Amino acid sequence: MTTSLTQTQQAPTKWGQGRRLEFVDFRLHWDGRLNRSDLTDFFNISVPQASIDIARYLELAPGNAAYDRSSKVYLATEKFTPLFPTNSPDRYLNELLAQASDIIRPEHSFIGWVPPVATVPSPIRSIPSSTLFALLSAIRRNTKVSIRYQSMSSIEPSERVISPHALAHDGFRWHVRAYCERRQTFIDFVVARMLHIVGTESPGISDADDAAWHHVVRLVLCANPALAEAHRRVIELDYGMTAGAVELNCRQALLYYALKRLGLLDVSNAKPEQQQIALKNLDEIAEFLPRSYEPR
Repeated sequence: MTTSLTQTQQAPTKWGQGRRLEFVDFRLHWDGRLNRSDLTDFFNISVPQASIDIARYLELAPGNAAYDRSSKVYLATEKFTPLFPTNSPDRYLNELLAQASDIIRPEHSFIGWVPPVATVPSPIRSIPSSTLFALLSAIRRNTKVSIRYQSMSSIEPSERVISPHALAHDGFRWHVRAYCERRQTFIDFVVARMLHIVGTESPGISDADDAAWHHVVRLVLCANPALAEAHRRVIELDYGMTAGAVELNCRQALLYYALKRLGLLDVSNAKPEQQQIALKNLDEIAEFLPRSYEPR
């Protein structure tokens, strides 16, 4: 049986033959088949080079594929074992989701045959290219930017000078983590709410003092104890729990968004069938919870 590449048997460079070998491994695993044209079409290489790549793959994983003369394709064997650690269900499903969401084009994906797939629609928050470029530039150079920002706490937009140091996504929208001179602390700004932005040459405030960004909080999730035992087992399967729990690591600065997405911000009146998970280590992280948090 073949195994993943070890430190003593590394694949060649990522964008050379190693990338093509990863493609071969991916197609054999998820399509169950591969021919030379798959390689020539995707990488724009010659047929002889494709033959060399396939031969090299079979040297590294001799039991993973066999040539079928009738169909003139290489077929994955029953003993197939992924050669590359990246060739995982998560990789496949994320790439499938990216295609379905129009994030990447089909011709840029390793996936060959695509099953019918649908995604839940969500509003698109457009961000001007100039805004994103200014933020990226400030983060890279550690400089300040001046922004006109529309917050939820005021009717009129306000002028701010901030020192951005990181981007964050809460599952629905993009934020920038930055030191705000007006508030004199590190906070999050929704990028789509920036109405205007101008870069400066002034040195920014170092992120070294952003304790909430650098501190990682451990979340231990379990099935809602109020559920019947059979239903708890179902939830444990859904979330891949082991011994009745699963752990997530979350930056303290993103804890509010994580709890909100998991439905754990306010569970005081939620029915168990609706709020199917709970925080098992509530006491351990209580000091980091938002003030509005109401434990069950």
